[in-house]
Amino acid sequence: MTVDSGRVAGSHAPWSWLIPPAAHHRRYYEAHVWRNRTLADWARVRAADEPDAVVFPNDPTQPTYGELLTDAEALATSLAKDLGIKPGEVISFQTPNWIEAAVINIAATIGGFVVNPIIPIYRDAEVRQMLADSGARLLFFAENFRGYNYAAMVERIRGDLPALSHAIPVRGSAQGANFSALVAAGRGRPPVGPRVSPDDVKLLLYTSGTTGKPKGVLHSHNTLARVMDVSAAQWKIGAGDVILMPSPVTHISGYCNGLEQPFLIGTRTVLMENWHAATAVNLICQHKIVGTVAATPFLKELADEARSRHVTLPGFRIFACGGAAVPADLIREANASFDQPCAFRVYGSSETPLVTLGYEARDLPELAAATDGAVVDYEVRVLNDDGADVPLGQEGEIVARGPAMFMGYADEEQTRDALTEDGFFRSGDIGRLTAEGAIIVTGRKKDIIIRGGENISPKEIEDVLNRHPMIREAAVVAMPHIRLGEGICAYIVLRNEEAPTFTDIVAFVTASGIAKQKCPERVEYIDDLPRTASGKVRKDFLRARIAEKMARETAALANDQ
Repeated sequence: MTVDSGRVAGSHAPWSWLIPPAAHHRRYYEAHVWRNRTLADWARVRAADEPDAVVFPNDPTQPTYGELLTDAEALATSLAKDLGIKPGEVISFQTPNWIEAAVINIAATIGGFVVNPIIPIYRDAEVRQMLADSGARLLFFAENFRGYNYAAMVERIRGDLPALSHAIPVRGSAQGANFSALVAAGRGRPPVGPRVSPDDVKLLLYTSGTTGKPKGVLHSHNTLARVMDVSAAQWKIGAGDVILMPSPVTHISGYCNGLEQPFLIGTRTVLMENWHAATAVNLICQHKIVGTVAATPFLKELADEARSRHVTLPGFRIFACGGAAVPADLIREANASFDQPCAFRVYGSSETPLVTLGYEARDLPELAAATDGAVVDYEVRVLNDDGADVPLGQEGEIVARGPAMFMGYADEEQTRDALTEDGFFRSGDIGRLTAEGAIIVTGRKKDIIIRGGENISPKEIEDVLNRHPMIREAAVVAMPHIRLGEGICAYIVLRNEEAPTFTDIVAFVTASGIAKQKCPERVEYIDDLPRTASGKVRKDFLRARIAEKMARETAALANDQ
């Protein structure tokens, strides 16, 4: 069942086939492993117990639990009573790591709306597609951020989005309907109070797939709370602990650990709008931060900065590192840089957050570095191409199920394709299980590029390149990238002898409206693409070819020096 982007207001239960609760979740519902309370419930508990406690200590407004709840209740009232947003309808937000995102998130829970975070790097093509697919009624957006004019983008795409009734700027100069005005208008009015079930769809988060069409991942209040409960217990995180969040709050890691955790666990969050290692070191020292969950580049640069300043960050004890490939040597080197060996590898996805929770590097340093972590709260199997379990230690596709896994995709057919008959999620990752119960990921069946923790669909880029008049065919693959784990390499077959320059290709891709992070970082011209007997492009050959070529270039450069 695909969400109808043109559905009318009032038709606000497009995922009724999933709930209550999703069939593959019934075992957890009946086993009483979930909290069965919503984020709004916990926001009210925090506001009652510690109303003056500051939740985001590095924000100049010093927002407290009491203030955040008051603002969220006012915003929910305005959205429901003034803008006509109904329970079950989608509200989207595309903002940086600002506290307004926390208010929007709580307000969505209070009003029974489904919240749809959109990563700020996305541009016209992605945002249009996500808003259309979700049938979002409202979009909150930053007018300008890091030199990009989001307001202009919204104006360009609104005509293609008949369901989008409202586009509301956050921290903008616009008069009239803006975030602050909506909050102010809702104050002092009777609050909205729909019945919101913890099993209802709460979050709609798009993740890139192999087909070029993003998949809308659906989570409930219960599934997301389970992620926080289990990780907090495993990592010994408790009320009052301060967490650094440099990852976007519109990404599953940033959303859960940045926006949800303070209300569910009682932690505090230091939000970073932009990653800067020197600033991160200063924040860790200033706020006595105990840890973070972030991607590979952040760990490398934090460790480099700490070494260069001879700072060991004695209170920093948790760096759960995942998303992009995490080299074992990086974990070892980082742990040698800090007072406490805090870094370890974790494994998961938007569909199955935190399948593994790492190993404590102090006690098990090699397992923390050389594996993707110990499986906790999930059942994990490794299957061959026929769907049968392989012997322990052998490679196959990793499949997992557990009480924190998603409810399904917004598209019913995508959901069926993603799950085994007994409710295991097909990750598309190739790996093996160890005798210790750890996962080691060795490759991917899914044709995605993980660049700095963000999934990028090669087909989306190929579709753009194939429209270039000089290009007959293009194949996009991952290539090694020192900082981001994987970069983007485009293999191009020309129509004739005339070839576009690299600059021309980047300009052409950028002009298509997709994010600049998806532009090829290297172009290789090739006479023809390698194929299987059935005609499919052998991207495994292309990935190996570029990796070998880059290794030779690195070796030659080292010899010259």
